[in-house]
Amino acid sequence: MRIAIVTDRSRMDFLPPEEALQEDAQKHRTVEQVQEVLSKHYDCIALTADDEIISKLRAENIDLVFNLCNGLRGDSKTAQLPAMLEFAGIAYTGSAVVGHTLAINKLLSLQAFQTASIPTPKFAAVYSLADLDNLNLEFPIIVKPNDEGSSRGIHQDSLIFDWASLRKKVAEELELYRPPILLNEFIKGREFTIGVVGNEDETEVLPIQELDLSALPEELSKFYSFEVKTYYKEKTIYHLPAPLTAAEKELIEKTAIRAYQALMIRDYGRVDIRLKDGIPYVLEINSLPGLQKGRSSLWRIAEAKADLGYEGLILRIVSIALRRYGKL
Repeated sequence: MRIAIVTDRSRMDFLPPEEALQEDAQKHRTVEQVQEVLSKHYDCIALTADDEIISKLRAENIDLVFNLCNGLRGDSKTAQLPAMLEFAGIAYTGSAVVGHTLAINKLLSLQAFQTASIPTPKFAAVYSLADLDNLNLEFPIIVKPNDEGSSRGIHQDSLIFDWASLRKKVAEELELYRPPILLNEFIKGREFTIGVVGNEDETEVLPIQELDLSALPEELSKFYSFEVKTYYKEKTIYHLPAPLTAAEKELIEKTAIRAYQALMIRDYGRVDIRLKDGIPYVLEINSLPGLQKGRSSLWRIAEAKADLGYEGLILRIVSIALRRYGKL
């Protein structure tokens, strides 16, 4: 079995420099770590996606692509390599075009949750400042790019408490990112990260992680912004498994699986939920969550499961994909 780990070239030309540097470094380290695991069991190489990626994969006689491509540009970035691989008939890990397209487009994913009667925060899409004139949301409001993940574009000043700040922040976001800009009512509740692996009847929820931001400096707002994720990691407390009643745990697990299936995510993903007044609000799903050892939520969650661990997670992703293609 010959596997190629495929990732993007640098995003320095496509993101604000601070965000791009962090993403490039994390992706480089992740490729090294995944390759270290897979090379123990398979013939494994690493490639960078470019215009010739399909020719390179065929020349290397690749049986399976371990997809780590977020994509560089466009409103369906994470779906681009899967689309190319589908066209070429090359097997790959993770979600297909539909799942990635729905998950990266926060507006589409929230609409899908609504249709499936899955609780989610009230939201609005803003294409220009004029759209704020008829806004029907209550403060505080979170301002986000519609098609970025991993806290990109979500900074400390993205949590807004008044109209003047909202107009200023939305104007800035419209300059930096493709419209629409997404506005969410901020849910003041406990925040959970849920790793999900598998497909259809074999879908499994991994140990639930709770994010505790109570140790952050007082001047910081208590939400998982780019600054918190990048510079205050040591101040973030992770409760694993999360202290939940049996009823709360069951409710969160069922909601995570419903959301995962509503967006047609496959093989693995990460669901972010806030629990308020007994209601699990799904914030979003990451269809291509980070796999960096020592840093990512999925690494931490996998390590909390006695019979899995980081190496087991990487190998399970491969085995789930191979089974889906009838190669196992």
